[in-house]
Order: sequence, then C-alpha cells, then structure tokens
Amino acid sequence: MREFLKVLEDEFKVIKIQEEISTKYEVSKILKEHPKDVVIFENVKKSDMRIISGICNTREKIARSISTTVPEITSRIMDATDKPTPIDNVEKIGENFEVSKKADLSELPIPTYYRADGGAYITAGVVIAKDPQTGVRNASIHRMLVNDKDRLGIRIVPRNLYTYYKKAEEMDKPLEIAIAIGMNPATLLASCTSIPITADELEVANTFHNGKMKLVKCETVDLEVPDCEILLEGRILPHERESEGPFVDLTDTYDVVRQEPIIQLEKMHYKKDPLFHAIMPAGNEHKLLQGLPQEPRIYRAVQNTIPTVKNVVLTEGGCCWLHAAVSIQKQTQGDGKNVIMAALAAHPSLKHCVVVDEDIDIFNSDDLEYAIATRVKGDDDIVIIPKARGSSLDPCALPDGTTTKVGVDATKSLDKKEKFERVSRMGD
Repeated sequence: MREFLKVLEDEFKVIKIQEEISTKYEVSKILKEHPKDVVIFENVKKSDMRIISGICNTREKIARSISTTVPEITSRIMDATDKPTPIDNVEKIGENFEVSKKADLSELPIPTYYRADGGAYITAGVVIAKDPQTGVRNASIHRMLVNDKDRLGIRIVPRNLYTYYKKAEEMDKPLEIAIAIGMNPATLLASCTSIPITADELEVANTFHNGKMKLVKCETVDLEVPDCEILLEGRILPHERESEGPFVDLTDTYDVVRQEPIIQLEKMHYKKDPLFHAIMPAGNEHKLLQGLPQEPRIYRAVQNTIPTVKNVVLTEGGCCWLHAAVSIQKQTQGDGKNVIMAALAAHPSLKHCVVVDEDIDIFNSDDLEYAIATRVKGDDDIVIIPKARGSSLDPCALPDGTTTKVGVDATKSLDKKEKFERVSRMGD
C-alpha cells in the first residue's frame, strides 16, 4: 500500500485529519463528507495507529492501480482472470513486519460506523485460506465483527471460503486463515473477482502487478499472504456460531442478524506506523470492490449473444449491484432485448438493465438519462419480468426472494437511425 499511497498523494486528493477522532461514529461521519477522496486519520483516539480510507473509491483510482484506463477496466480484469501469474517470491515474516505478538484487536483502530451496528467491524480484511483437501488457495473480503480481543464473527456466503470451511467442519477441524489488512487496491480487486474454485485470486493479483508481487509466509498457519500493513493469523472454529450483525450493506440498509462462524486469532503482525484500512459500509469503495468484478461476467454473457458489445457498467447509483448499463453496436432489430435477457441471467442480483448505443457514455449518468429520454418508447422498449429471483439486498424483494426485473432498450431504431443522430457528436 505504501508505494500506491505515494501515487495517490501525487495524482489524487488526499485529506489528512489531524484532530483527535474517535473510532465510534466519528470516522464514518467524516468519511460521508468525503465520498470520493482518500482520507487519512492521523490522530485516532486510544490507538497509536492511523486509519486510511478511500484508496479505491473511484474508478480512476482502481484503473490507476491496475495500469489501465476507466473504459478498459473490464477487459483488464478479464485478461488477468484468464491469465493468472504464479508467484515465486515468498519472504519471511521478520523481513516485512516490525512487530509480531499475540493477537489483541484492542490495539487496532477498528471503527463502529453506525449506531445500530452490531459492534466494531473489520471491513477491508482479505481472508486467505486453503482448501483442506486440495490445498488450492483462496483470497476474499469478508466483514468481521469484533467479539473479543482475539475473536471475530465472520459473515460467509456460500462461495469458496464457505466451501473450505464446511469441508474442514465435516473433518471436525478448524480452518486455518490469515487476514491481511492494508493492501494495494489491485490486490483488493483481485480478491473480489469471480473465478473458478480451482483458481487462485492472488495469482490474478500478480498479473495486475505485472508478475512482481511478493508473498509473506505466516508464522502459526500454513499460508502465504500478500504484503500488507497488518496481518492476523488464526482459525475458523468448527461447529461454533454467534450472532453477527446488524451491518449496513451495499444498499445503505441494514442486513439481518444471523448466526455466523467464529474466528479464533493467535498472532498479529504489523509494520512500523501501520495504516489500518477501513472501508465505509455502503460507500463507493464498498460498492466498487463488490460490484465492479461482476461486470466481466455480464460482458462475457452479452458477448455470447451480441459479439459487438462495447462495454458494461454496474452503476454507483444502483449500488454497483442492482443497475447495469450495456453499450452495444446494434446490428439487428431486437439486439437490445436479447442483451437485456443475457445480462439479467449473468448477474442474478441485477434488477434493472439499460442497453444503449455506442455513442452513449455509460459512465455518465446524464448521457444514460439522455438515451432513455430520447430513444425509449415505453410500450415497445421496456421489458418487465415479474416474480424473478433477485438480490437479498433489495429492500423491495419479497420474503421468498423474488422481485420484478426491468429491462430498458434505449437503442436507436435501425430503420430511423438518422433521426436520432446527435449533432454534437458529429463533425462540423
């Protein structure tokens, strides 16, 4: 993170808060005032560590971290997931951390963001684990609730880490894990990508880092982790559950309280003057990291339907989860509706999808609204699909998980194409 922080300071706005700030509600209050800035809290009450937030809360910062441009992020992610790079550089703990000691979460400046939260939450912790049967490594971000100085509750949805944990539980064994906090945005992004369970997210990260990524060998668990500011080592305990939540999720609404597994921590390591990365729940950093890696899934599915797809975006206004815009080079009448169906199938949580022509900038909300305003005839161009399985995060979803999905074909009619040409986009 330290090297990329210099990039952020040189190329983006970095705000440093010098006055003493409490981790209880005050951090979140300030972060809400700076939704697209990098914020560093230099003086945190009851902690010797600093807090950093916003290192990847815009597409521009994420693009910079993976050496590309905003319109090319999706293709860069697809290239990295298609061509992961093995990592050969593994170093010892002592070569990377100045402090190694028994785990004590009270030393970390872990924020409590909202008054109804279940407690203080680690929100930018990447959990590293290995399949207990195959040894395949996984890296993924999970929210973790502080239950004690060495215990965390972890929300795990049925994906790779959940599969590993259930395998270990069936063997009546704890699952060894490491939690890396404070990493380069490229590594964070890689940990959120959707790849097969047999693949390794850290090798995707290594492609983002042009093959120059190093790992650190843990001390008490058999794992290698990315270079980070703070490292926790422990195990997810079998057959133990505790209440986890409430927690504010992507849609800026509270997720429900559940019984979730417990992490028992053993050791922690940190650098000199460490930066604790905090991701604001429902903030842009949260939305982009969770939603942006889903855009390639939609792109690939649409490409199988319409080879001339140009780009896909899950919009920030749609929580980077519920709303998509797809740009295509329309070739035949009906292409727009086929794209809508392909996109909704590719990302089952998707609720509304807008399809536009290539002259519309899908990263510009005004341009998207222009397309809807000038190219949509409601009775012809709007597709409504009732009683479809939707997102558990959608407040409108029914108790059985169903919702109504809507597709909007905002493309020009091919037989009247000249009628829709934008004069400002044409030559003199």
